[in-house]
Amino acid sequence: MSSKIKVDNIADQGNNNMLVKCGTTLTIGACGNTVALAAGASQSGFGRSGSVDWQTTPKTTTFTAASGEGYFINQGSAITANLPAGTAGAIVAFSDYARNFATYNLTISPNGSEKIGGFAADVKLAVNGQAATFIYVDSTKGWVNVQNAEDTETGNPFIQASGGTETECGDFKIHTFTGPGTFCVSNAGQPGGSTTVEYLVVAGGGSGSAKGPGDGGGGGGAGGFRFASPTLAPLTFPAKPLNGPAALPVSVQGYPITVGGGGSGASSPGGPCAPAGNGANGADSIFSTITSTGGGKGGYNPSRASGTGSPGGSGGGGNAGSPNPVAGGSGNTPPVSPSQGNNGGASIFPSNPNSQGGAGGGATAVGANGSPGVAAGGAGAGLPTGFGANGESCGSFRHYAGGGAGGRKEPANGAGGVGGGGDTNSNATANTGGGGGAGGSNGSSSAGNNGGSGIVVIRYKFQ
Repeated sequence: MSSKIKVDNIADQGNNNMLVKCGTTLTIGACGNTVALAAGASQSGFGRSGSVDWQTTPKTTTFTAASGEGYFINQGSAITANLPAGTAGAIVAFSDYARNFATYNLTISPNGSEKIGGFAADVKLAVNGQAATFIYVDSTKGWVNVQNAEDTETGNPFIQASGGTETECGDFKIHTFTGPGTFCVSNAGQPGGSTTVEYLVVAGGGSGSAKGPGDGGGGGGAGGFRFASPTLAPLTFPAKPLNGPAALPVSVQGYPITVGGGGSGASSPGGPCAPAGNGANGADSIFSTITSTGGGKGGYNPSRASGTGSPGGSGGGGNAGSPNPVAGGSGNTPPVSPSQGNNGGASIFPSNPNSQGGAGGGATAVGANGSPGVAAGGAGAGLPTGFGANGESCGSFRHYAGGGAGGRKEPANGAGGVGGGGDTNSNATANTGGGGGAGGSNGSSSAGNNGGSGIVVIRYKFQ
């Protein structure tokens, strides 16, 4: 037979009783005594004191944490701790049991779209011996780190982004765009991680001119070449003198990417006075505030009339159709610092009628003059493969923005500049910004050649 005790009121009986009502406060237990819950009983409404109950069996694989618990981590590979759904006052903690977080990072991942330190992004603990305690405060900041053996964690301090072809090189992530796209920044980073991106922006190269029945036309100028990379090693490489003054800051948004196409070469004129035989300039490439200008087309030879090369990122070569020197187009047009390109080469009419056209300028050198030999395109700029291998072997350089070779009447062809510039009678290489080679055929007309399309590469520290 069971019994029940019912009371309408708990009266003040002194400080020696187990249950005492003092004014509006109900005290359980006398001073110095212990209050224990029976086995299987639970408590509610008392809140937490800001501490956690440490689980003494270390975690070795990915797991979901529970509020009020602390975890020792003893992984042999990188693992993830998934946070519980956040409620005000929830608390979790983590500690590096094996002292190897630098080798095997612990990733702490918020629940759904919740935040850690104000960012809806993962946190990595990556310092040996590191420990951190997180309390969920509100939806604005989410889980806030209140204690850390090292630096305070406030969300992922590194830039996070997507777009283009994504690769990694050490602690750097690389986005390569060979056509139009969008560079989408989802986390702008923190000063302790990364807040800026390095860039390579190469415009499309100009076309090499067609060749009439007379002497040779000019090679296409390379597309403008602009880059900035404060961290890139080694300290010296072919493009180093063109390194921009600073990387670009980014914010959470989408950045449209424009990759300029190469200029199209004109068809074979077939006669001594055909118009428009010099084809077209290359198109601009654009990322954020950086615009690289398309390369200038090579000068055309309409029955030995004068036709200078066109200006651009690098200038096109001058044609060889005049008894007077014909200038190449000016490079670095419009001007930027460091320079985005060089002038095209001039033709110099010799005593014999077999004059050669000037070559297109390249990122690091002017185009060669056209006489007495066939003009070689100006050299492009080389970057270490750490900026994006693009098919080159590790430890080598990837070159961009070489000028196109000049046209000729003699049998020999000229060479395009290193960095995708087209040889005489050859198109430039795609996605290098190289200038197209001028047409060349001994005693007859021939078509001009296409410039190479450009490229945009974005690089930043992501861990």
